[in-house]
Amino acid sequence: MNPKPTRRDALDNRERILTVAREAIAASSGASHGVSLTAIAKEAGVGIGTLYRHFPTREALILELYRHDIQHLIDRAPVLLADHPPLMALRLWFDEVAHYGRLKYGVAEVIHAATDGGADDEYFAPFVAAIALLLKAGAADGSLKSGLDPEDVLLQLSVLWRLDPARDGEARAGRILDLIVDGLRTAP
Repeated sequence: MNPKPTRRDALDNRERILTVAREAIAASSGASHGVSLTAIAKEAGVGIGTLYRHFPTREALILELYRHDIQHLIDRAPVLLADHPPLMALRLWFDEVAHYGRLKYGVAEVIHAATDGGADDEYFAPFVAAIALLLKAGAADGSLKSGLDPEDVLLQLSVLWRLDPARDGEARAGRILDLIVDGLRTAP
């Protein structure tokens, strides 16, 4: 991984590249191989050399998007809990995870290869901790069953990475999340 740049213009370029790449991958139903790095650079207003300086390979760009998006999800759990009752915070967080799942759909193989199928993923424990935080809050207010295992919930959520966004993925994700939440609630 390349070190993150420190100059403001370099940081701005990096963020624009990431924003454009995220939008391009999402627009291509998560199929990163169908996204032109040259087109990303052009849309971001940088030269292809600048893109490659920040992200020497397509895989490096995908992994940085993954890191950014996973950290965002981890950070959202306590924010949602501060603003909503636990059950609603959980469902809103699940919706954000599903949105991320649509991006991950086409790039999962790159992420799994880079993280040894998740075994070497530095974000695994913090992601599970975010789930645990939401589950604990729901158990404390009585809206969720107590004693739920956050890793079990993560396994349930992993189906989201397999939903093809081009084949009614968003609607199907909503239905699946309803089933998951109903199974976690004390009174469905």
